[in-house]
Amino acid sequence: MEAEGTDLEGPLMTTTALPWDARARDLADRLTKDGVLRDPAWRTALEATPRHVFVPSFYRREPGCWVAVAGTEDWLDTVYSDSAVVTAIARMPNGEQVPISSASEPSLMVRMLETLDIRDGHRVLEVGTGTGYNTALLSRRLGGDHVYSIDIGADLVESARERLATLGHHPTLTVGHGAQGVVGQALFDRILVTCAVPAIPWAWADQLKINGLVLADLEAGSGAGSLVLLRRYPDRLEGRFLPDWASFVPMRDADTAPEPPPRPSRVDEGAICWTDIDPTLPEERVPYFLAHTLIPPVLAMGERDEWITFTARDGSWVEVRREPEADGQRMVCQGGPVRVWDRFLRTHRLWAALGRPGWDRFGLTVTADGYHRVWLDDPDGDFRWTLPPH
Repeated sequence: MEAEGTDLEGPLMTTTALPWDARARDLADRLTKDGVLRDPAWRTALEATPRHVFVPSFYRREPGCWVAVAGTEDWLDTVYSDSAVVTAIARMPNGEQVPISSASEPSLMVRMLETLDIRDGHRVLEVGTGTGYNTALLSRRLGGDHVYSIDIGADLVESARERLATLGHHPTLTVGHGAQGVVGQALFDRILVTCAVPAIPWAWADQLKINGLVLADLEAGSGAGSLVLLRRYPDRLEGRFLPDWASFVPMRDADTAPEPPPRPSRVDEGAICWTDIDPTLPEERVPYFLAHTLIPPVLAMGERDEWITFTARDGSWVEVRREPEADGQRMVCQGGPVRVWDRFLRTHRLWAALGRPGWDRFGLTVTADGYHRVWLDDPDGDFRWTLPPH
């Protein structure tokens, strides 16, 4: 892998000497006004943490490439806005550049921290160190001796360690596969996952106290899932999805660039139909997630010219035209061994008949056997789906 995430220098120095205090207070004011930031302790942490130290540069998508931004007013304004930015990219063997790390919107991080109900004295494991900014917020609130963080990227962890040290924070940072957690550190009160996972590893349950909480982005396929808050019971993890859809960079299995998404085999031109569904809308991701109980695994969502694409490793594929016709209908083409769009429509019809329920009406039960049981309203209710073991 060719990693491209080095810090850049520019006319502005990326140090704590920058006049950042007022910007951090303004950011906290905006999040408070929006109703996201409610806990005074997290406001104190946000105002005391210079985000630019952890985001000395970021990458902006331009036609055909990613362009680094650093050391300018635009860079500083973006860093202290409620914006997510790509902070590290990698080049795959085919030459394509892909993001491997990002700094999430501060509002999303605050929402997750407050949802976890983190309290003084809690021991917290963060899966996905990334830039180290969220680790700094946790360290400022709890003290570094209560904070543990793991990431597969050795360079990311080392950079985060150095940045945290400049602010006097010394949490326990580990290079490793986040799905394994941090073995040998007793039990945690909370686990915060800042990367998308296709399944909730039972190793996290083994490292979590009874009644402890884990918050993670469960995605059965790319973009097919959202944040779920699970409580540790003696025999299971169980809880509900959060109301608002959110998505993270997928967890990597190795310190390398992700594999390229599967490509349609195009053994035929595919069957054509029409739909009024826009598969990119957040609300349409609910039935897309549920449909993964019926469709091939590893279904990747992407783009090709004017099409939204869905491709599976078994060769099944779907393409939905991005822009609708005058009557609001979009062309859909599908092919391969499994008619994925037909199965998605089956789930979509059920979801619509149920009143188009949002994420917060769905819950999840995870057991040690690896099964993930999704349910509507109640774990023992009439509508339940089982995601295949991953």
